[in-house]
Amino acid sequence: MLEARNITVTYGERRALTGVSLRLKAGTVTAIVGPNGAGKSSLLRAFNGTIRPAHGEIILDELPLRSYSRRAVSRRIATVAQEAELRFPVTVMEFVLGGRYARASAGAWGWESQHDLKVAQEVLRETELETLSGRIMNQLSGGERQRAVLARALATEANILLLDEPTANLDLGHQATILALVRARCDQRGASAAVITHDINLAAQFADSVLLLKNGQPLALGAPSQVLTESMIGAAFGVRVLVDAHPLTGVPRVTPVHELRRSL
Repeated sequence: MLEARNITVTYGERRALTGVSLRLKAGTVTAIVGPNGAGKSSLLRAFNGTIRPAHGEIILDELPLRSYSRRAVSRRIATVAQEAELRFPVTVMEFVLGGRYARASAGAWGWESQHDLKVAQEVLRETELETLSGRIMNQLSGGERQRAVLARALATEANILLLDEPTANLDLGHQATILALVRARCDQRGASAAVITHDINLAAQFADSVLLLKNGQPLALGAPSQVLTESMIGAAFGVRVLVDAHPLTGVPRVTPVHELRRSL
């Protein structure tokens, strides 16, 4: 279990988050939504220990996150950032195998066991990257690269997934595939996931709960039907929307309302 308890995150004099609390429960997906600059990515950075809150505490399995070594954190928490930085050429398979490093006993390339290879091959299959396993990462398209980043995170077998815009650069089909894969990890393996997304309808479809942020402060936290209302979305984004029930799933469906100009 990973939990933020009333955290405040600052960058110098600027407050990115103020008084945010969120518990990531086993078997659940939590969507984090809000306008640009709302503090969504700062919350994930606090959750994985990249930044330390100025106030409040991050708790991992009943202990402060700061009490763990970086390797211990890496075994429990996997992060999918918006962009992966690569300092030297690696193949997709090598990149994904890098996700197994925290569980390896050795510290250099060539350490991988048969189990490591099996795990990597399985996540490449799940993310539909098997045929690209020998391709150099820098030769991939944006969407392929994003799927490889997710595959690396899944290869860690961490039970907490932090995903910052995991469907960025993906087409409609792969967006659904990736979020269904994250959903299945939570349902079948008891993992927990926090997913930042700008697609409110995807959040409604796949998430158990939604945290709505604005200006670094929580506006609402609860089930999609409780949070994704016309008034809440209007308050957060300053836009008029229509919210009705999806005809197949019954979850909230959000449609922006645009006033059409009349011809003179």
